Amino acid sequence: MALALQVVGLILGVAGWCLQSSCTSSQVWKMRSQAESISSSQWQFEGLWMSCAATSLGSLQCNRFKTTLGLPVHLQTCRALMVLSVLFSFTAIIISVLGLKCTKIGRVSEPVKEQIALSGGILFLLSGVFTLTAVSWYAARVINDFYDPLYGGVRFELGTGLYLGWASSCLAVLGGSMLCCSCRKMQSVPDTRQFSYKYSTNSGGASIYRAAVPLDSSSTKAYV
Repeated sequence: MALALQVVGLILGVAGWCLQSSCTSSQVWKMRSQAESISSSQWQFEGLWMSCAATSLGSLQCNRFKTTLGLPVHLQTCRALMVLSVLFSFTAIIISVLGLKCTKIGRVSEPVKEQIALSGGILFLLSGVFTLTAVSWYAARVINDFYDPLYGGVRFELGTGLYLGWASSCLAVLGGSMLCCSCRKMQSVPDTRQFSYKYSTNSGGASIYRAAVPLDSSSTKAYV
């Protein structure tokens, strides 16, 4: 059961990483509203790295953002969060593969491998949270500008890149949760009793093991 959870969790994590990469490189995080467009044969859309314009004739022109410090704060933060999520997911994939029960790494014990798989699951969870935060914040800004009557700029709508981000975050969180659930709880080791060794020459060298009686510090007395 634990192995099945690990394998399914890893597959979901890999799928989430692929969608996160597609979401980060997507240029359709927001699209210009058709209600604002003068002609329905022209489209304008933007992503994290560039803005593009397309026509019905098939021409496409994209321009990278010329500055980084001059960009809005939410756009810079979304960039950082998406890059971190992709890196975390890639690291989690490697760690999770090493922590699978079906993989052999030298003489690594099962509890250690479970801790490795748990670390991979935590990284997947963090990656999913980062992606969810980035796409939700970006979508909130797009919706707020669209419904703001005092906003004088171009009004945009939600693009397909945001939906890819939401899907990838769900897969990453689900895969990380399954990896974490595959690690069973460590059982507490009972206290071992202390034994004393006594050698007797009269018994022909036989060794006898007897349980040592614990000393009570409160009942000890000193004699002169």
